[in-house]
Amino acid sequence: MSPPGTSPPPGRNPVTLHSYPVHTISHSGEEFAELVMDCKLLLILLPSLLLLAECDVKQRPEKTANKKATKQVALGVSTKSTTKKPKQEPIKRQPKPKPGTPSFQGQAAGSILSQVLPTGKIQQVGDTVTIKAGQTLDLRCKGTSVRWNYPPYLQEDDEGRLKLKHFGRYSQLILANASAADTGEFSCGGYQCDGHDCHDGEEKTGKTFVFVTDPQDLFVPTEDYYVVIQLRTRQPALLPCQVTNPLAKVTLHREFPPEQIPVDGAKIAFDVKKGFIIYQPQLSLAGSLFCIAELGNLRQMSTKYMLIYVHYPSAPPKPTIEASVKSARAGENFVVTCTVLGELEIKVDFTWEYPGQQIGRPPYVRENVSQTRRGGQLMQQSESILYIDESRAVDDGIYTCTAQNLQGSTSVTTRVTVLAPTSTTRARSQG
Repeated sequence: MSPPGTSPPPGRNPVTLHSYPVHTISHSGEEFAELVMDCKLLLILLPSLLLLAECDVKQRPEKTANKKATKQVALGVSTKSTTKKPKQEPIKRQPKPKPGTPSFQGQAAGSILSQVLPTGKIQQVGDTVTIKAGQTLDLRCKGTSVRWNYPPYLQEDDEGRLKLKHFGRYSQLILANASAADTGEFSCGGYQCDGHDCHDGEEKTGKTFVFVTDPQDLFVPTEDYYVVIQLRTRQPALLPCQVTNPLAKVTLHREFPPEQIPVDGAKIAFDVKKGFIIYQPQLSLAGSLFCIAELGNLRQMSTKYMLIYVHYPSAPPKPTIEASVKSARAGENFVVTCTVLGELEIKVDFTWEYPGQQIGRPPYVRENVSQTRRGGQLMQQSESILYIDESRAVDDGIYTCTAQNLQGSTSVTTRVTVLAPTSTTRARSQG
């Protein structure tokens, strides 16, 4: 409605406004302040109330599941097959290696040697590795400074099958077209170099024994038809009939008279990596022996081993030396004796060094061997006696005796002084 005395604008229809009754609520100042405070408190508590309601809704299914599980246990039903765990998002991390076949990156502390499989997978090597003839052996050794050891046969390889490659953090050994002759131990040692010095820290090592199986060769090939082996008293002996397949059954045989030699694991044992080990050599084992390997329908004979029994000493000799006199007048005779007490049937060789050698005086030596009892034990006494007849001034000096057996040698010395001749000895020598 226009104010009195005015007319509506041209071009527009007039609008009639109706009047409605207005109810006025009057409050005092204190009541209005309380109302404002209640509204603020409600706004503060509202988010918390909404959160509690949401948690209650999430927990209800879990309580229901727990009740179901309780009923199933009471009925004797396993909860593992009925209670499902909520799915979780996968966490990206380095996969843990399975026991015995860890990856190259996940090796145990101290293990530095790994194998690259034909599939490209890298795994830590075990005590042994088996590959087929014609395949490629690919080994990796962790370290910034690495050295390799492999069978001596490969050290003379001139076919280019063996290659060593060194990288920043590891070294690689590649043996192409592997053959049965390559069977043996492969090992490496590596340092983690910091700066220029690669040998401040402790060297870590890794090793494995590689079998290269070949359907035509059950034994590692060798160029020798006969191999001579000494059977030494109290020392183990090895017959190196090494197999190329750890599954082969190996037995020990004598050529004359033909018979199989029993292997009890105590006196004689078989090691699949080495061959037969004779822990207690005996004279009865001397002769021509060989091994036979069997696998499936294949049966092969090894190189022949000629065993020679040697009564071997347990230690080098311990000689004693004694001169018949400490000093002698020129023209007088004296002897120097070198004695060894040791085990029975052990040969001892003696050699002498004496002052008279300077002018070419020939040695006069006599040796003998006898048995004697010392401390209730029967022992062998070996002696070498050096005779000095009509001593001269040139015979004055140091006398050295060296006693030697199969275990080594020992030297002992003594001194003899030759004095000027007296009138009596001079007259005796002239007469």
